[in-house]
Amino acid sequence: MSTERGSDVGFHRRTFLKFVSAAGAAAVVPNDVWAKDEPASRPAGAGVQQLAKFPEKTDLLLLTDRPPQLETPLKYFKTDLTPNDAMFVRWHLAGIPTSVDLDTFRLTVGGHVERPLSLSMADLKMFKAVSVVAVNQCSGNSRSLFEPRVPGGQWQNGAMGNANWTGVPLRDLLSAARVKGGAVEVSFQGLDRPPLPVTPAFIKALAFDRANDGEVLVAYAMNDQPLPMLNGFPLRLIVPGWYATYWVKALNEINVLDQKFKGFWMDKAYRVPDNPECEESPGKLAKVTVPISSMLVRAVFVTEDGRHFPAGDAPAEVEGIAFDGGSGIKQVDISVDGGKNWSPARLGEDLGKYSWRRFNFPLRGKGRLTVMARATSNSGQTQRATQNWNRSGYARNIIETIDVTVG
Repeated sequence: MSTERGSDVGFHRRTFLKFVSAAGAAAVVPNDVWAKDEPASRPAGAGVQQLAKFPEKTDLLLLTDRPPQLETPLKYFKTDLTPNDAMFVRWHLAGIPTSVDLDTFRLTVGGHVERPLSLSMADLKMFKAVSVVAVNQCSGNSRSLFEPRVPGGQWQNGAMGNANWTGVPLRDLLSAARVKGGAVEVSFQGLDRPPLPVTPAFIKALAFDRANDGEVLVAYAMNDQPLPMLNGFPLRLIVPGWYATYWVKALNEINVLDQKFKGFWMDKAYRVPDNPECEESPGKLAKVTVPISSMLVRAVFVTEDGRHFPAGDAPAEVEGIAFDGGSGIKQVDISVDGGKNWSPARLGEDLGKYSWRRFNFPLRGKGRLTVMARATSNSGQTQRATQNWNRSGYARNIIETIDVTVG
């Protein structure tokens, strides 16, 4: 595994801004791209989609350039692991890091501890390394498909990816810092900075038991390579099974707290109704909300909506991916008759309970078929026939549907 780079790593801000300007003038992709490469399950009226190429990235779908929000085309989900240059990008603050001097970079672990730490990258790599394959999914993935529509980044189904993350268990760092008794939460901050003093810094927090469970990682490698700058180089928090809001990028500060953390990104943002399906209605908004956490089960088609399989085309089959918040996928069922009958899809390799599993299903009918996919997790959670709705457009959990033609 290669995880080394030069001492001053990244793209300097002038270079980055040049890329941003280029993104603003990026080619607008005509509507027929959807028929060739992308599923057409997009919001009504989305006739064009803009592609942009940022440093270390292939052409991705552009939502915003400052801060960068870049969506992965679904064609990159036809493999178990998402290529690093195709992993989606989501930053909250405009002041993102564009270069890091590894000679001076330090990760600090402090707060309610007996032995505060200031760790270089070399120090971190003295700890035992572990790896986990895990889905990284934005809370608002598929927000553009919610009805009624809600504000926020209008992601389709590409604000996610699956990667093999390598790093140090957070528990080992907390142990080295000798956490004092009475620890309640652990907070995390990265190198990104607010554009104005009144803008809240992006700081997230985990309950101490979750932070110390041995599964949360401080990762320095993604698919056996250093993290791309736009995905959090040099360090990123990995919280397997939870939405990506907790996966703090460019992580450089960890603080153990003896009381509950108070901050905008926990107390005001990224909150959902306090029920298992994160559900409320436009006419009756939930009075009680909680921070979003574990991902809901879902299956997503990779086969494009509107696909035509010519007669004799072998094989005529649909394919997709399925995942949940950490129990793993038990089965994916497919219906071609509007949900009256269901048959099991073939599942791909199981890379672990936090990874997605690819699925495929041969189509035996002819003519136009409406194909539905329903995932079931090992914990028994399954997708619902109607969309769970909330004001933020989080945690989509509906049975996915596409139309295809065979013959």
